[in-house]
Amino acid sequence: MAHQIRSRQHRRNRESTIRSSIKAAVCCYIAKSLRLITPAVPSTVLPACPRLLWFCLSSVAEVDPPYTHAMLAGGFGGSIGDLLMHSVDTVKTRQQVAPHVAKYATLPSAYRTIYRQEGLRGLYGGITPAIMGSVPGTVMFFGTYEYSKRNLIEAGMPDTLAHLSAGFLGDLVASTIYVPSEVLKTRLQMQGRYNNPHFSSGYNYRGTLHAIETICRLEGRGALFHGYKATILRDLPFSALQFAFYERFKKAAHDHVGSRDIGMPLETLTGAMAGGLAGMITTPLDVVKTRIQTQVRSPAREIESRIPRSGSAAPSSSKSQHSRHFSSSCVHMISTSSPSTTPTLPSSVKLHTSSVAEGLKIIYKSEGFAGLFRGVAPRVAWTAAQSSFMFVLYENGLKMLAKWWPDAI
Repeated sequence: MAHQIRSRQHRRNRESTIRSSIKAAVCCYIAKSLRLITPAVPSTVLPACPRLLWFCLSSVAEVDPPYTHAMLAGGFGGSIGDLLMHSVDTVKTRQQVAPHVAKYATLPSAYRTIYRQEGLRGLYGGITPAIMGSVPGTVMFFGTYEYSKRNLIEAGMPDTLAHLSAGFLGDLVASTIYVPSEVLKTRLQMQGRYNNPHFSSGYNYRGTLHAIETICRLEGRGALFHGYKATILRDLPFSALQFAFYERFKKAAHDHVGSRDIGMPLETLTGAMAGGLAGMITTPLDVVKTRIQTQVRSPAREIESRIPRSGSAAPSSSKSQHSRHFSSSCVHMISTSSPSTTPTLPSSVKLHTSSVAEGLKIIYKSEGFAGLFRGVAPRVAWTAAQSSFMFVLYENGLKMLAKWWPDAI
C-alpha cells in the first residue's frame, strides 16, 4: 500500500515537472516572437489572463516593458535617487568651486562642516529646483531611451552601441527640462542658506522663485541655460556610459543566476557599479560644467588690471577694444540680490569662457591633473548610490506596474 502511494506521488511529480517544462518552452517561444512584433505584451494574446501571461513571459525571457511603465518607474526611481543623494552632490559642488578651502578638503570633513555651520538648509540648498527638473526630466529620458533602444536594436545595431546611442538621445531630449533646474540647483548649493556668513559664494537668493526672478532680471532668461553645452557634454556621455554599463552588468548577472530575477543584492550592485564607473570617467566634464555655471564676474578694476599694456603711448582705441573683447568673454555672471553687489570670489581659477575644451585646458594648466578630478570622491559616491537607488526602484516599479496595470501601452 505504501509503495503504491509513493509510486502515484512520484508519477504526479514527474507529470508536474513535464507540464512546467512545456509551459516554460511555450512562454519563451511566445516572448521571442512578440519581441520582434511589439515592445509590450498585449492583453489580447490571452485575454483571460494577461497578468499570468506577463508573469510567465517575464520569468523566462527578457521582455521589454510598456513605454508607460518605463516612464513612470524611471521617473519615480530617478527623482527618489536624486532626493536621497542631494546632500552629497552639494558637498561635491562646494569642493569643485572652492578647491583650496581647507574645510572642504575631504568628503567627511566637508559634510560635517556644512552641517555644523549651515544645518540641513546648507546641505539641501537647491533641492526644490533639483526635484522640479528631476521628475519630468527622468520621465522624458526613460521614454526616449526605451523607444530609441528598441528601434535601434530592431534595425540591426549591436546591443552595446544601441544602448550608448539611446542614452545619448534620451539625455539630449531631457536636457531641455533639467538644464535650467541644474543652473538654479548649482547656484543655490553654492550659496547654502540665505545671508550665509560661513561661505562667500557671490549668491544671495532668498529661495528658488527669487533666484529665477533675479537671474531673469539681471542676466536675461538665457542665463537659465548657462553652461548648456557643458552640461550636455557632461551628461550625454555619462548617461550613455551608465546605461551601457548597466545593461551589460545586468546581462552578466542574468547569465550568472540563470533567471531574469537576479535579486535585490545583485540589482543594487549592478546599478552602483554602472553609475560609479560612469561618474568617475566624466568627472573632468563635471568640474568644467560646475565652474562655467558658477563663474563670478570680476570687478572692473581687476579686468582692467589684466589688460596688457605696451606703454603709455598705446592707442586708447586699442585698449578699449581689448577691454570690450575681454568683457564679452565673461558672459556668465553671478546674480546677487543687488546689481551693485561685488561678490567675494571663491578660490578657484576663473575660466572666463563658455568653451568646455578651453575650460579643461585652463584647469589642467593651473591646477594639474588633480584639478580635473576635483570632487571625484563625492561624485563617485553620489552617482553610484543614486544609480543604485534609481535602477532598483525602476526594476521593482516595473514589476508592480505589470501586476497593477497590465494593459498599459
